[in-house]
Amino acid sequence: MSIAIVDHALPYDTHNLYDVTFYTQNIQTLLTSSPSMVDSWLSETCNLHSLPQPLIVGLDVEWRPNFQRNMDNPVAILQLCVGSRCLIFQILHAPNIPQSLINFLGNSNHTFVGVGIEEDVEKLVCDYELSVATFVDLRDLAFDKLGDKELKKSGIKTLARRVLDKEIDKPKVISRSRWDNMWLTPEQNLGLILDLSVATTHGFQSDVCFCLHVNFTECVCINCI
Repeated sequence: MSIAIVDHALPYDTHNLYDVTFYTQNIQTLLTSSPSMVDSWLSETCNLHSLPQPLIVGLDVEWRPNFQRNMDNPVAILQLCVGSRCLIFQILHAPNIPQSLINFLGNSNHTFVGVGIEEDVEKLVCDYELSVATFVDLRDLAFDKLGDKELKKSGIKTLARRVLDKEIDKPKVISRSRWDNMWLTPEQNLGLILDLSVATTHGFQSDVCFCLHVNFTECVCINCI
């Protein structure tokens, strides 16, 4: 796996920046618990991509693993990725949820994509009353492309290998770590960035034109406009 990560180590409690290179892809990532930083990220992202054009947005969530019966921990992290820009929002530690994020997720012109995304969407509604208007499971797109029913049950590592011919090495200990911690480890940050930005929006937009699957009348994904 060819990867490099640069931690900007900003002197702030509210946010930090990372630059990640995965093979030939460069990913600019903001980690934050600040609603105002989320506002800025969404505004800059939308301006860069000439809205009101529809966007393809990678989406994923993480929460502290539930090890006890009848215990359901809330979503700790909401991840979004558009093009080469990634947001890791520590929603559990945020003082409030910005209206800009509510509007962005609820915009039916955007299509949010992820692996097992339906469960993530349901949990956002349950925990924060955050609604995602339009979403597509990447496993369905992979099945449409390759015709292998096993892909409908696959995880992100298998999809990346089968569809993109790229390897993602993310140990299970990272997947089931303490996502509710205010200070994430470098390994956690790297796992978040790889899962979302490489294995969803970046690679799959190149290999599967989402516009063919979400009833758009013409191709409007970032790689085509």
